[in-house]
Amino acid sequence: MSVPKNPEPGKLFLSILSAKWHLFWPGLLDSLENKFGKSDYLQGPIPFNETSYYDQELDTPISRRILTFESLVRLDSLAALKIITNDLEQSHLEKDKRLFNLDPGIITLERLVLATGKNFTHRIYLTGGIWADLTLIFSRGDWQALDWTFPDYSSEKIIKHLRIIRTRYHRQLASKDYQLWPEA
Repeated sequence: MSVPKNPEPGKLFLSILSAKWHLFWPGLLDSLENKFGKSDYLQGPIPFNETSYYDQELDTPISRRILTFESLVRLDSLAALKIITNDLEQSHLEKDKRLFNLDPGIITLERLVLATGKNFTHRIYLTGGIWADLTLIFSRGDWQALDWTFPDYSSEKIIKHLRIIRTRYHRQLASKDYQLWPEA
């Protein structure tokens, strides 16, 4: 018989896509830090050219910033994180279009799980219209794409950041020197 126990907290990962950074950055960073605490990793802009899926809504050329935060998060907070980021997107509309796309996820030592509002065969329903997307797994010493992993997340330009983030997160867990979001 298995004995349930609470897992270690995860690292909040945030991908931000936009073509109009000048309209909201760094103000959005301030808003995110007000919600989630101080950031501890910020990279970008990184060109986003693996798909044209967001071109009509976000304009072009689209680039990505990757962001993580000092505070760790409970694994069952993924839906709440997505609801907060959806609200931020909605508060920054321009002519009924988003200025940016926020993709929150949680990194653990074993996986990257993103939150989404769209169902698909491999996604698990959480709550409030939010699904969990197992995007990457960490196996054989590196991040591994799955059959459904979006091409941008399986690219070296993103994987290299995930390696750094995972290493820092591993050290953070080992040191036990972290706060939990939201503060208990």
